[in-house]
Amino acid sequence: MLCRQCEQTADHKGCTSLGICGKTPETSTAQDGLIEVIKSVSAWCVAARAAGVEASDLKDANGWTLSAAFSTLTNVNFSEGRIAEYTHQGIKIRKDLEQMVRNKGGLPPSEAVASLSLSQHDDLEQFGYSVSILKRQKAMGDVDCFSLNEIGTYGLKGACAYAAHCAQLGFMDESIMASIHEVWTKLASSEPDMNGLLQNALSEGAINAQVLALLDKAHSTSFGEPTPTKVRMTAVQGKAILVSGHDMGDLHALLQQTEGTGINVYTHGEMLPAHAYPELRKFSHLVGNFGTAWQAQKMEFASFPGPVVVTTNCLIEPRRAYKGRVYTMNEVGMDGVHHLHDRDFTPVIEAARKEKGFPFTIEPVRYHTVGFHHRTVVPLIGDLIEAVKSGALSRIFLIGGCDGSQWERSYFTDLAEATPADSIILTLGCAKNRLIHSPKLFEAKLSNGLPRVMDMGQCNDSYSAVVVALELAKALNCTVNELPLSFALSHLEQKAAAVLLTLLHLGVKNIRLGPSLPAFVTENVWNVLVENYNIMPTDSPEKDLKAMIAGR
Repeated sequence: MLCRQCEQTADHKGCTSLGICGKTPETSTAQDGLIEVIKSVSAWCVAARAAGVEASDLKDANGWTLSAAFSTLTNVNFSEGRIAEYTHQGIKIRKDLEQMVRNKGGLPPSEAVASLSLSQHDDLEQFGYSVSILKRQKAMGDVDCFSLNEIGTYGLKGACAYAAHCAQLGFMDESIMASIHEVWTKLASSEPDMNGLLQNALSEGAINAQVLALLDKAHSTSFGEPTPTKVRMTAVQGKAILVSGHDMGDLHALLQQTEGTGINVYTHGEMLPAHAYPELRKFSHLVGNFGTAWQAQKMEFASFPGPVVVTTNCLIEPRRAYKGRVYTMNEVGMDGVHHLHDRDFTPVIEAARKEKGFPFTIEPVRYHTVGFHHRTVVPLIGDLIEAVKSGALSRIFLIGGCDGSQWERSYFTDLAEATPADSIILTLGCAKNRLIHSPKLFEAKLSNGLPRVMDMGQCNDSYSAVVVALELAKALNCTVNELPLSFALSHLEQKAAAVLLTLLHLGVKNIRLGPSLPAFVTENVWNVLVENYNIMPTDSPEKDLKAMIAGR
């Protein structure tokens, strides 16, 4: 195997025998094959649209594309069998698309994509080997061009994951899906076109910006506009269910099904921002949050006295101590754990009744405030500008992103704690757990009473940070790069890659990325990004902070 799609990859070069995440060579190879099927299905979707096939007839292909791509993200699906199911579904969908194109008298896609067939490989594993990273890189013949192809692949995976969240809530935009299929089709080409591949990657940033805006609309439409809300971070006596991942719709369904049962529901990881939505927090048995970020789950899940539901990424190999209490949903897969279908939480509720639950309520109560959504922060722009003019606010730092387990990630905590007392920190994504539990930053405020740390939500809420930056620049009649705003982003997996491409699409410069650079970006490609966007690796917190305060 060779897998280098995430930051935690072995020696920051690539996993070749077993994934650091626990992914086996067999699963990695199956995912390589699935990505090629996604490209082929996408090419036929492009051909179907060109032939005049109705959008309603592409609904299955659209949904499958998003779910199949999502299943290949880091820490989502470790089950070779589940990946094979997606592959076989894709083959059937492609055959249906071929028939639709023929019925319309349309033209098939290019021969290279149209001829992709598993009939040559009865063994899916052998098919996966035939389209592996090393095989595709050899076919392209240029390592820098292939690096751009990989950037495009991983960024588009992330955009598909965000779009899958939209689809779960009933929001799927046909024009966005058309763009996604077009980009997947371009990525199927082995043509070493440096400029074309770069523009293709940047176009993904534009697509992901649309997707994030749609997801923001989906969340607010479905669950109300989020507002700053104090969340209980300590346990309450009683039976309990823990919900991790990102999917608000799954949490809402669970809350409905557990209402009146006497079972308390807790959020974990990226579900923490759910408490900010009025249609979710109205359930009194959504009592609080338990734990921190995904990488601590082996300890936190083991100590939770009830079943655990994982709705999306990130899942890691469960310990025997709690493996029987884990339930997965949607694209998440792990052999040997329960998998839920159609949002039927009956098995989880029955399991919760059998578990001991929390024997007593923990005192004193500790809280954390979430919900500094753009709809909350943008109305404060006037206050922020006045604070800058009065000297109460020196700078705004955006410190967050996608977290991991390496000790180097203490950089983000150290940086946040070292920021001036007259600065504000916007944070989001699971990396915010590096900051929100810091005693030095807990309840810290500016002299005018504004909180110093504003939790903007999930990585799914990255749109909020974009809106705040753009609106602040508009109010000050300047560009985003001229704002007293500095970016330090933690990256791990493919959603983070999509967000980074969105920022580059918007022309944002001077982004610090860490704790290490992506293994799939070659030195020459990195130099292009540095030249055009001054993107830079994180250094020491002291050195970086000095440069940030100086506007560099």
